Amino acid sequence: MVFKLDDDRIVFPNPELADPDGLLAIGGDLRAERLILAYQNGIFPWFSEGDPICWYAPIERCVIFPECLMISKSMAKLIKGNAFKVTYDLVFSEVIENCAKISRKDQNGTWITSEMQRAYLKLHELGYAHSVEVWQDDQLVGGLYGVQNNQVFCGESMFSKVSNASKYALIWLCKHKNFKMIDCQLPNDHLMSLGAEMISKDEYLGHLRAI
Repeated sequence: MVFKLDDDRIVFPNPELADPDGLLAIGGDLRAERLILAYQNGIFPWFSEGDPICWYAPIERCVIFPECLMISKSMAKLIKGNAFKVTYDLVFSEVIENCAKISRKDQNGTWITSEMQRAYLKLHELGYAHSVEVWQDDQLVGGLYGVQNNQVFCGESMFSKVSNASKYALIWLCKHKNFKMIDCQLPNDHLMSLGAEMISKDEYLGHLRAI
């Protein structure tokens, strides 16, 4: 059953009630208080321009536990050679803009709408959303952004303008920040090659509430 959110009340149904595809609710808005509550309960928004806001709580979640991170020989060589410079929270707005603009295989357009960008910029101003920036010759060539929920980093999107830049950002995040779990939401080959694994919704919520 898909629930319709009340625009005036900041509440969510139990994430256990999501449809098999993970869809839990529609409607509401992207005000900071609602987004923070969503992430605290393992829920995230995902929708396209012109569509109603859709809120998801997938049956399975793709996550990386930093201690289980897998680094290939080629990536280890890049890291050892300091191939890129990395910063944190330096140009959040540029990272989210690049994530919105970057073309992706089998994806027409972007789900990072202008409304989404404004909402996450507000979360960043409030100290909840963060970015990792990857630089080469003083040019921003890759990065990622997401939402911090205690010691869980809920990754939203990443981008690369040169090979391996987004991987470099994710590895840096795992190694240099004190997160116990990186929530990648949905799996892809890029993430699985770094040691990402699928866990159940119940296991995910258990980690979220224990950390």
